[in-house]
Amino acid sequence: MRIISTSEIVKNIKEMCIEANYKLASDVDLSIREAYKSETSPIGKLVLGQLCDNLDIAKKELIPICQDTGMTIVFVKIGQKLHIEGGSLEDAINEGIRLGYQEGYLRKSVVSDPIIRKNSMDNSPGIIYYEIVPGDKLDITVAPKGFGSENMSRIYMLKPSDGVEGIKKAVLETVKLAGPNACPPIVVGIGIGGSFEKCALLAKKALMRSLDKYSDKAHIRKLEEELLEEINKTNIGPAGFGGKNTALGVKIETYPTHIAGLPVAINISCHVNRHVNRIL
Repeated sequence: MRIISTSEIVKNIKEMCIEANYKLASDVDLSIREAYKSETSPIGKLVLGQLCDNLDIAKKELIPICQDTGMTIVFVKIGQKLHIEGGSLEDAINEGIRLGYQEGYLRKSVVSDPIIRKNSMDNSPGIIYYEIVPGDKLDITVAPKGFGSENMSRIYMLKPSDGVEGIKKAVLETVKLAGPNACPPIVVGIGIGGSFEKCALLAKKALMRSLDKYSDKAHIRKLEEELLEEINKTNIGPAGFGGKNTALGVKIETYPTHIAGLPVAINISCHVNRHVNRIL
């Protein structure tokens, strides 16, 4: 059995929080630059040019890409042959978040109680999802999520008879209602199936997929492509000023569901679609 210490986990989580906020994943960075090249709206092209400049400055100066440095979402896959020593895994993850946000000079945006709303002062706790998998590795994805776009997300409990057209209608309605508030160009994560809470988790996971990777299910890939085309016809455009680049990508994850239901969740990310993955 392989052993890993919580101190190593703390160190990596800290570094990942900082890295995710200073530098976009290469697929998202490239997609924004390609959008700049293809944009035909003069104002839209100006906005995209500013976004590219912002990415360059953040990377060079080691400062956050966006002032909203997010609530930290952490996906953890734990190999069943791995033993963690030195304390609680969850405590280690939250300590890494705390140190990352302090040492990286990242904005602390978490309140300890949703009603009283007193700031926790260190951006902890994170929202952590665990999955037990074969092997002896610890696979961690850190995804700081800003709430300008998170607030634009929705869940629909559709009827099975609503079918694909019902799904499309729900997604397009969500994107149109979001308009400029989600800081387009956006990335749209969609979860279909499961239950009320499962489809929301699937939508969040969908945002972690590289923009150049489509679903391996032919009918889902077709739906991803069709939705991206339809969203980019809305003319919402970069920052809501109009243009052909409203979305950089649409990613869908699915799960088996009940005969009586068709749950659909749409989780929107702004162009700062942050996620960093490490395998320890």
